[in-house]
Amino acid sequence: MEQIWLSPPHMGGEEATNVAEAFTSNWIAPVGPHIHAFEQQIAQYVGTEGCVAVNSGTAAIHLALQVLNVQPNDVVLCQSFTFAATAFPIVYCEAKPIFIDSETDTWNMDPVLLKQCIEDCLQKGTKPKAIIVVHLYGMPAKMHAIMSIANQYNIPVIEDAAEALGSQYENHQCGSLGNIGIFSFNGNKIITTSGGGALVSNNTYWLQKAAYLATQAKDATPFYQHQTIGFNYKLSNVLAGIGCGQMQVLNDRIYSRRNIYHQYQMALANDERIAFLNEPANCYSNRWLTTILLPSAVSGANEAIRKTLAAQKIECRLLWKPLHEQPVFQSYQRYTNGVSNQLFERGLCLPSGSNLSESQFSYIIYAFKKALDAVC
Repeated sequence: MEQIWLSPPHMGGEEATNVAEAFTSNWIAPVGPHIHAFEQQIAQYVGTEGCVAVNSGTAAIHLALQVLNVQPNDVVLCQSFTFAATAFPIVYCEAKPIFIDSETDTWNMDPVLLKQCIEDCLQKGTKPKAIIVVHLYGMPAKMHAIMSIANQYNIPVIEDAAEALGSQYENHQCGSLGNIGIFSFNGNKIITTSGGGALVSNNTYWLQKAAYLATQAKDATPFYQHQTIGFNYKLSNVLAGIGCGQMQVLNDRIYSRRNIYHQYQMALANDERIAFLNEPANCYSNRWLTTILLPSAVSGANEAIRKTLAAQKIECRLLWKPLHEQPVFQSYQRYTNGVSNQLFERGLCLPSGSNLSESQFSYIIYAFKKALDAVC
């Protein structure tokens, strides 16, 4: 059996054609018709006023903080159970993250802890500048409660939907529910541009400012003039061409990922040692990755199984280590309830690529069951 990756790229049919067109027309730089088309397609799909395509999801978060005027020593409230790239841009701005733990229904930001944190900040005379909530593994966060709290205190919300393109909350696309949404098109995401990301919003001023900052903050003059610090964050026309091709197959990829989740659920349905994260009634997850929880009574079961499957050329990963447990963030404040720590200790991501074959899936299930029996 060849190596089975956790979430490999899956091309459609038009990506290579678009890339060849970019070369033929010599639109190789971070300008060109594919960029405009890609931005339009994303905005239309998500249902926002506009989109700015950039070179990574991390860059999109950084731009979101910039357009919200996050300054040194400002406080930004950030979900703890996520990849570190969600929080790194806060530190780029020399602001201070406060990490908020998760709830058990979606594994995302706990609205109760969020409100407690905001009230504590206000009592100390500090109003948080922004909230960054994540739709982890494609599962929408409790956006109604989070937005109600944010609106009550007039704090803008950035949706980190890097893993959640195509996921929906109450029939609204993730990324369109907050004030600013961001996506990632890294090689392992549900669609990819090799490397890339996007910022979406209904605020045209923020969109214009993000586009301005992403292109080195060049003024509209016949010479190079800069009134503020900018960034080299725009996506190239070549990669945008890949993105346009990927957008054509996005719904197919979502269908495939959801189907893979259901196959795992059916194959492991009778095993009481395994728990799945089910969709709340108002949520529709793209099921970017299928995740499971193993028995809490068996310490290290997830890592033992991961290592066993890796030796058989099956890539699995542990769930994210909470940011409040990361050495680089040890000095920052956190509001915890133990949920994300338990998820990290028990969780495992299974291979979920939309191009996973039936024979590969059967091989994974056989190897997984054997590994599970050995440790549990």
